[in-house]
Amino acid sequence: MAKLLIVYHSRTGGSQQMAEAAYHAARAEAETSLLPADQAGPEDLLGADGYLFCAPENLAALSGAMKDFFDRCYYPVLGRIEGRAYAQMICAGSDGENAARQTARIAQGWRLRAVQDPLIICTHAQTPEAILAPKTIPEAELAQCRDIGQALAAGLAMGMF
Repeated sequence: MAKLLIVYHSRTGGSQQMAEAAYHAARAEAETSLLPADQAGPEDLLGADGYLFCAPENLAALSGAMKDFFDRCYYPVLGRIEGRAYAQMICAGSDGENAARQTARIAQGWRLRAVQDPLIICTHAQTPEAILAPKTIPEAELAQCRDIGQALAAGLAMGMF
């Protein structure tokens, strides 16, 4: 059975909601694991057939905890996961583009294959209070996350990726 690994980081809950929505939909299509970035490691990447990375954009960059996951895992799996499918979701206060570019660049170094454009959910949090406040992702946007999880898992299960 195909295996999908979803790795996420969340400080205010937005990315976690997105990752959980994708996870619940993906489980119907393939064996799926959901791990916080600080608990995921090289063995998890090696044991999966495809990946969904979900993180917030902090200060116009990928969150530090997600970057730490990539830093810890990069060399131990380099040359061992080439060609595997991945997708990504970013929870951002403004545009999220830089975090998506950083994730894509890391995935390119691993020679992963992007199977769809990044999904960027914008919370429009612009004040310190709004940025630090717990997030609630609207249902319509969570539906997009579910669609990504389901489509990625189904593609893996059918051998499309």
